[in-house]
Amino acid sequence: MGHAVNSKAEEILDKELKCLNAGFVRLVDYMGGDESIVQAARVSYGRGTKTVNEDRGLIRYLMRHMHTTPFEMVELKFHVKLPIFVARQWIRHRTANVNEYSGRYSVMKDEFYIPEPQAIHRQSRRNKQGRAKEEVPEELRKKVLDILGSAQRETYREYSTMLEEDIARELARIHLPLSLYTEWYWKIDLHNLFHFLHLRIDPHAQHEIRVYGEAVAEITKNVVPVAWEAFEDYVLKAEKFSRLELEVLTKQLDTSRITAELLESKGFGKREAEEFLEKLKLLKTLQAASGPSRD
Repeated sequence: MGHAVNSKAEEILDKELKCLNAGFVRLVDYMGGDESIVQAARVSYGRGTKTVNEDRGLIRYLMRHMHTTPFEMVELKFHVKLPIFVARQWIRHRTANVNEYSGRYSVMKDEFYIPEPQAIHRQSRRNKQGRAKEEVPEELRKKVLDILGSAQRETYREYSTMLEEDIARELARIHLPLSLYTEWYWKIDLHNLFHFLHLRIDPHAQHEIRVYGEAVAEITKNVVPVAWEAFEDYVLKAEKFSRLELEVLTKQLDTSRITAELLESKGFGKREAEEFLEKLKLLKTLQAASGPSRD
Protein backbone atom coordinates (compact mmCIF):
# COMPACT_ATOMS: atom_id res chain seq x y z
CA MET A 1 0.00 0.00 0.00
CA GLY A 2 1.40 3.37 -1.03
CA HIS A 3 1.06 6.75 0.65
CA ALA A 4 -2.63 7.54 1.26
CA VAL A 5 -3.76 10.69 -0.55
CA ASN A 6 -7.22 12.14 -0.06
CA SER A 7 -8.33 14.67 -2.69
CA LYS A 8 -10.61 16.56 -0.27
CA ALA A 9 -7.85 16.72 2.33
CA GLU A 10 -5.41 17.99 -0.29
CA GLU A 11 -7.84 20.78 -1.21
CA ILE A 12 -7.93 22.17 2.34
CA LEU A 13 -4.22 21.89 3.14
CA ASP A 14 -2.90 25.24 4.48
CA LYS A 15 -6.32 26.89 4.20
CA GLU A 16 -7.21 28.88 7.32
CA LEU A 17 -10.55 28.33 9.01
CA LYS A 18 -11.19 31.55 10.93
CA CYS A 19 -11.96 31.25 14.63
CA LEU A 20 -13.09 34.01 17.00
CA ASN A 21 -11.93 37.56 16.21
CA ALA A 22 -8.31 36.85 15.20
CA GLY A 23 -7.65 33.11 15.39
CA PHE A 24 -7.59 30.25 12.93
CA VAL A 25 -7.05 26.52 12.43
CA ARG A 26 -5.36 25.08 9.36
CA LEU A 27 -4.35 21.58 8.36
CA VAL A 28 -0.58 21.54 7.78
CA ASP A 29 -0.16 17.85 6.97
CA TYR A 30 -1.75 14.45 7.41
CA MET A 31 -0.62 10.85 7.34
CA GLY A 32 -3.10 8.20 6.25
CA GLY A 33 -6.84 8.08 5.84
CA ASP A 34 -9.73 5.64 6.03
CA GLU A 35 -7.78 3.02 4.08
CA SER A 36 -4.92 3.23 6.60
CA ILE A 37 -7.35 2.24 9.37
CA VAL A 38 -8.51 -0.72 7.31
CA GLN A 39 -4.95 -1.77 6.44
CA ALA A 40 -3.89 -1.66 10.10
CA ALA A 41 -6.88 -3.75 11.13
CA ARG A 42 -6.36 -6.42 8.49
CA VAL A 43 -2.54 -6.34 8.50
CA SER A 44 -2.12 -9.27 6.14
CA TYR A 45 -4.30 -7.94 3.34
CA GLY A 46 -3.04 -5.78 0.55
CA ARG A 47 -4.74 -2.77 -0.91
CA GLY A 48 -7.83 -3.51 -2.97
CA THR A 49 -8.57 -6.94 -1.52
CA LYS A 50 -11.90 -5.78 -0.10
CA THR A 51 -14.73 -3.64 -1.47
CA VAL A 52 -15.36 -0.07 -0.31
CA ASN A 53 -18.54 -1.23 1.40
CA GLU A 54 -16.67 -3.94 3.30
CA ASP A 55 -14.02 -1.40 4.33
CA ARG A 56 -16.79 0.86 5.66
CA GLY A 57 -18.29 -2.06 7.56
CA LEU A 58 -14.95 -2.86 9.15
CA ILE A 59 -14.33 0.74 10.24
CA ARG A 60 -17.80 0.87 11.77
CA TYR A 61 -17.17 -2.43 13.55
CA LEU A 62 -13.91 -1.11 15.00
CA MET A 63 -15.58 2.07 16.24
CA ARG A 64 -18.60 0.21 17.58
CA HIS A 65 -16.47 -2.19 19.61
CA MET A 66 -13.88 0.42 20.65
CA HIS A 67 -10.95 -1.28 18.89
CA THR A 68 -8.93 1.93 18.93
CA THR A 69 -5.43 0.96 17.77
CA PRO A 70 -6.14 1.04 13.99
CA PHE A 71 -7.35 4.65 14.33
CA GLU A 72 -3.97 5.57 15.82
CA MET A 73 -2.39 4.87 12.42
CA VAL A 74 -3.80 8.14 11.07
CA GLU A 75 -2.23 11.44 12.14
CA LEU A 76 -3.14 15.07 11.51
CA LYS A 77 -0.98 18.14 12.08
CA PHE A 78 -2.60 21.52 12.64
CA HIS A 79 -1.37 25.10 12.87
CA VAL A 80 -3.56 26.91 15.39
CA LYS A 81 -3.75 30.54 16.47
CA LEU A 82 -5.73 30.84 19.70
CA PRO A 83 -6.08 32.87 22.92
CA ILE A 84 -3.87 31.69 25.77
CA PHE A 85 -6.83 30.77 27.98
CA VAL A 86 -8.14 28.47 25.22
CA ALA A 87 -4.66 26.99 24.83
CA ARG A 88 -4.57 26.19 28.56
CA GLN A 89 -7.79 24.19 28.20
CA TRP A 90 -6.60 22.55 24.98
CA ILE A 91 -3.23 21.44 26.38
CA ARG A 92 -5.00 19.25 28.94
CA HIS A 93 -5.25 16.76 26.07
CA ARG A 94 -1.74 15.46 26.61
CA THR A 95 -1.69 12.74 23.93
CA ALA A 96 -0.34 15.04 21.21
CA ASN A 97 2.89 16.67 20.03
CA VAL A 98 2.94 20.44 20.54
CA ASN A 99 5.35 23.25 19.70
CA GLU A 100 4.21 26.72 20.77
CA TYR A 101 5.28 30.27 19.89
CA SER A 102 7.80 31.39 22.52
CA GLY A 103 7.57 34.72 24.31
CA ARG A 104 11.13 34.14 25.56
CA TYR A 105 12.61 34.31 22.07
CA SER A 106 10.11 36.52 20.24
CA VAL A 107 8.04 39.62 20.92
CA MET A 108 4.42 38.74 21.54
CA LYS A 109 2.04 40.25 18.99
CA ASP A 110 -0.48 42.93 19.89
CA GLU A 111 -3.50 40.67 19.34
CA PHE A 112 -6.15 39.93 21.94
CA TYR A 113 -9.42 38.06 22.09
CA ILE A 114 -12.47 40.28 22.35
CA PRO A 115 -15.72 38.31 22.64
CA GLU A 116 -18.73 39.05 20.50
CA PRO A 117 -21.41 40.88 22.54
CA GLN A 118 -23.77 37.88 22.30
CA ALA A 119 -21.09 35.66 23.88
CA ILE A 120 -21.18 37.66 27.13
CA HIS A 121 -23.35 36.04 29.81
CA ARG A 122 -23.57 35.98 33.59
CA GLN A 123 -22.21 33.13 35.72
CA SER A 124 -24.47 30.08 35.77
CA ARG A 125 -25.94 29.32 39.19
CA ARG A 126 -26.14 25.59 38.41
CA ASN A 127 -22.82 25.07 36.62
CA LYS A 128 -19.81 26.47 38.48
CA GLN A 129 -17.70 26.45 35.29
CA GLY A 130 -20.26 27.72 32.81
CA ARG A 131 -22.41 30.62 31.67
CA ALA A 132 -26.10 31.24 32.26
CA LYS A 133 -28.40 31.29 29.24
CA GLU A 134 -30.39 34.42 30.06
CA GLU A 135 -29.67 37.61 28.16
CA VAL A 136 -27.33 40.28 29.55
CA PRO A 137 -28.42 43.94 29.20
CA GLU A 138 -26.72 45.75 26.33
CA GLU A 139 -25.20 48.40 28.61
CA LEU A 140 -23.56 45.71 30.76
CA ARG A 141 -22.15 43.97 27.68
CA LYS A 142 -20.70 47.30 26.53
CA LYS A 143 -19.17 47.84 29.99
CA VAL A 144 -17.49 44.41 29.89
CA LEU A 145 -16.10 45.04 26.39
CA ASP A 146 -14.78 48.47 27.46
CA ILE A 147 -13.05 46.95 30.50
CA LEU A 148 -11.43 44.22 28.43
CA GLY A 149 -10.35 46.53 25.60
CA SER A 150 -8.86 49.27 27.80
CA ALA A 151 -7.00 46.78 30.01
CA GLN A 152 -5.54 44.98 26.99
CA ARG A 153 -4.32 48.21 25.40
CA GLU A 154 -2.75 49.43 28.64
CA THR A 155 -1.13 46.10 29.45
CA TYR A 156 0.44 45.81 26.00
CA ARG A 157 1.70 49.41 26.22
CA GLU A 158 3.41 48.57 29.52
CA TYR A 159 4.82 45.36 28.02
CA SER A 160 6.26 47.40 25.13
CA THR A 161 7.75 49.90 27.57
CA MET A 162 9.63 47.12 29.38
CA LEU A 163 11.00 45.83 26.08
CA GLU A 164 12.13 49.36 25.14
CA GLU A 165 14.00 49.49 28.47
CA ASP A 166 15.74 46.24 27.46
CA ILE A 167 14.01 44.16 30.13
CA ALA A 168 14.29 40.47 29.21
CA ARG A 169 11.42 39.23 27.06
CA GLU A 170 10.95 36.22 29.34
CA LEU A 171 10.17 38.62 32.20
CA ALA A 172 8.18 41.22 30.29
CA ARG A 173 5.79 38.58 28.93
CA ILE A 174 4.52 37.64 32.42
CA HIS A 175 2.58 40.90 32.48
CA LEU A 176 0.42 39.88 29.50
CA PRO A 177 -3.15 38.59 30.04
CA LEU A 178 -4.78 35.26 29.12
CA SER A 179 -6.70 36.93 26.30
CA LEU A 180 -3.47 37.37 24.29
CA TYR A 181 -3.21 35.18 21.17
CA THR A 182 -0.54 32.51 20.87
CA GLU A 183 0.19 29.99 18.11
CA TRP A 184 1.26 26.37 17.96
CA TYR A 185 1.68 23.32 15.80
CA TRP A 186 -0.39 20.43 17.15
CA LYS A 187 -0.01 16.85 15.87
CA ILE A 188 -2.24 14.04 17.07
CA ASP A 189 -3.42 10.58 16.03
CA LEU A 190 -7.05 10.04 15.03
CA HIS A 191 -8.07 8.01 18.08
CA ASN A 192 -6.98 10.76 20.46
CA LEU A 193 -8.32 13.44 18.13
CA PHE A 194 -11.77 11.84 18.33
CA HIS A 195 -11.50 11.91 22.13
CA PHE A 196 -10.60 15.62 21.99
CA LEU A 197 -13.56 16.37 19.73
CA HIS A 198 -15.98 14.32 21.80
CA LEU A 199 -15.27 16.65 24.73
CA ARG A 200 -14.65 19.95 22.96
CA ILE A 201 -17.59 20.13 20.53
CA ASP A 202 -19.99 19.04 23.24
CA PRO A 203 -22.62 21.74 23.98
CA HIS A 204 -21.30 21.93 27.57
CA ALA A 205 -17.78 22.89 26.46
CA GLN A 206 -16.77 26.55 26.76
CA HIS A 207 -17.94 28.52 23.72
CA GLU A 208 -14.48 29.67 22.68
CA ILE A 209 -12.83 26.24 22.56
CA ARG A 210 -15.96 24.80 20.97
CA VAL A 211 -15.45 27.19 18.04
CA TYR A 212 -11.99 25.69 17.53
CA GLY A 213 -13.29 22.16 18.03
CA GLU A 214 -15.86 22.67 15.28
CA ALA A 215 -13.15 23.93 12.91
CA VAL A 216 -10.95 20.90 13.69
CA ALA A 217 -13.98 18.64 13.19
CA GLU A 218 -14.67 20.14 9.76
CA ILE A 219 -11.10 19.40 8.69
CA THR A 220 -11.19 15.87 10.13
CA LYS A 221 -14.35 15.04 8.14
CA ASN A 222 -12.43 15.70 4.94
CA VAL A 223 -9.45 13.54 5.88
CA VAL A 224 -11.38 10.47 7.12
CA PRO A 225 -15.02 10.72 5.97
CA VAL A 226 -15.91 7.07 6.69
CA ALA A 227 -14.31 7.07 10.14
CA TRP A 228 -16.00 10.39 10.88
CA GLU A 229 -19.40 8.92 9.99
CA ALA A 230 -18.75 6.01 12.38
CA PHE A 231 -17.58 8.42 15.10
CA GLU A 232 -20.78 10.43 14.75
CA ASP A 233 -22.99 7.35 14.81
CA TYR A 234 -21.39 5.47 17.70
CA VAL A 235 -19.83 8.20 19.87
CA LEU A 236 -20.80 11.78 19.11
CA LYS A 237 -24.53 11.25 18.64
CA ALA A 238 -24.84 8.08 20.72
CA GLU A 239 -25.83 7.61 24.35
CA LYS A 240 -24.81 5.10 27.02
CA PHE A 241 -27.14 3.76 29.69
CA SER A 242 -26.41 2.60 33.24
CA ARG A 243 -27.76 -0.67 34.65
CA LEU A 244 -30.56 1.17 36.46
CA GLU A 245 -31.49 3.12 33.33
CA LEU A 246 -31.63 -0.11 31.32
CA GLU A 247 -33.92 -1.67 33.90
CA VAL A 248 -36.34 1.22 33.47
CA LEU A 249 -36.17 1.02 29.66
CA THR A 250 -36.75 -2.73 29.53
CA LYS A 251 -40.00 -2.35 31.46
CA GLN A 252 -41.31 0.18 28.96
CA LEU A 253 -40.07 -1.08 25.59
CA ASP A 254 -41.80 -3.57 23.30
CA THR A 255 -39.00 -5.02 21.15
CA SER A 256 -41.04 -7.77 19.49
CA ARG A 257 -41.52 -5.79 16.26
CA ILE A 258 -37.82 -5.11 15.75
CA THR A 259 -36.51 -7.47 13.05
CA ALA A 260 -33.36 -7.75 10.95
CA GLU A 261 -35.34 -6.59 7.90
CA LEU A 262 -36.55 -3.48 9.73
CA LEU A 263 -33.05 -2.63 10.93
CA GLU A 264 -31.47 -3.10 7.50
CA SER A 265 -34.17 -0.86 5.98
CA LYS A 266 -33.06 1.83 8.45
CA GLY A 267 -29.44 1.64 7.28
CA PHE A 268 -28.01 -1.02 9.59
CA GLY A 269 -25.38 -3.28 8.08
CA LYS A 270 -26.10 -7.01 8.31
CA ARG A 271 -23.53 -7.61 11.04
CA GLU A 272 -24.58 -4.50 12.93
CA ALA A 273 -28.23 -5.60 12.82
CA GLU A 274 -27.30 -9.03 14.16
CA GLU A 275 -25.38 -7.46 17.05
CA PHE A 276 -28.28 -5.18 17.88
CA LEU A 277 -30.74 -8.09 17.93
CA GLU A 278 -28.40 -9.90 20.31
CA LYS A 279 -28.51 -6.86 22.60
CA LEU A 280 -32.30 -6.95 22.51
CA LYS A 281 -32.20 -10.59 23.61
CA LEU A 282 -30.09 -9.55 26.58
CA LEU A 283 -32.61 -6.83 27.39
CA LYS A 284 -35.42 -9.38 27.36
CA THR A 285 -33.38 -11.57 29.71
CA LEU A 286 -32.89 -8.60 32.02
CA GLN A 287 -36.58 -7.81 31.83
CA ALA A 288 -37.53 -11.39 32.75
CA ALA A 289 -35.05 -11.42 35.62
CA SER A 290 -36.39 -8.17 37.07
CA GLY A 291 -39.91 -9.61 37.39
CA PRO A 292 -43.23 -7.88 36.73
CA SER A 293 -43.42 -4.09 36.70
CA ARG A 294 -44.42 -2.37 39.94
CA ASP A 295 -46.06 0.48 38.06
